[in-house]
Amino acid sequence: MTYPFVPEPDVIAKQFIQALQASTRDEDPYLRWYLKNVFPETLCTAILVLPIVPPGLGQTDGTRGTYNDKRTFFTPELRSQFPVCEKLSQALQRSDVARQFEKTCGIKADGTYLRLEYMQDVTGMWLEPHRDIPEKVFSMVIYLCTGPEAKNWGTDIYDHDKKWLKRSNPEFNSAVIFKSGPHTWHGFEQRPIKGVRRLMEINYVRDWRGRDQLAFPDQPISTV
Repeated sequence: MTYPFVPEPDVIAKQFIQALQASTRDEDPYLRWYLKNVFPETLCTAILVLPIVPPGLGQTDGTRGTYNDKRTFFTPELRSQFPVCEKLSQALQRSDVARQFEKTCGIKADGTYLRLEYMQDVTGMWLEPHRDIPEKVFSMVIYLCTGPEAKNWGTDIYDHDKKWLKRSNPEFNSAVIFKSGPHTWHGFEQRPIKGVRRLMEINYVRDWRGRDQLAFPDQPISTV
């Protein structure tokens, strides 16, 4: 038996679409969508056991861009090495998934590109309050956090003046989506991470200069 088992792209896509359809909205202080049961459990397991060591960063400056060389993107190379990277990428590249993103989030998906990042945060990582750049058509974070400390690892949400308001619930296999905008302040306050804070980030992007971060650099998203 091959371990871990990875479901086929159509199975992944079906559950993912159902999660999008069942999402709930929160407009305080800006519009976000919350999802549960995003991936099949076997897919979550396959992501969590990927033989990729969490990057040792030491203290960082509050941005991810300063350690781009240590980040894990589902690139063509990684897709060729690990079935979970290939099948998840194929699932999220599908036109029916793109159409559901358009319907749920009110975006235009055609011509964008899929960007997938697997994050393994350890103590020393933090994110200053920031807004995503407009080249990200949407940002979706899927929480794959485990362990007794995981309840403290949600995304921090700020008001228009960058004042801390609340923290997303990082329930396992749940997710939050938002679109870039002038007041979409979010981050991760400095605090100890006892263990590894594991996440997936999904984006559709336009005019993206970092082509080496894309799952299918030569294949744009299509809703047809």
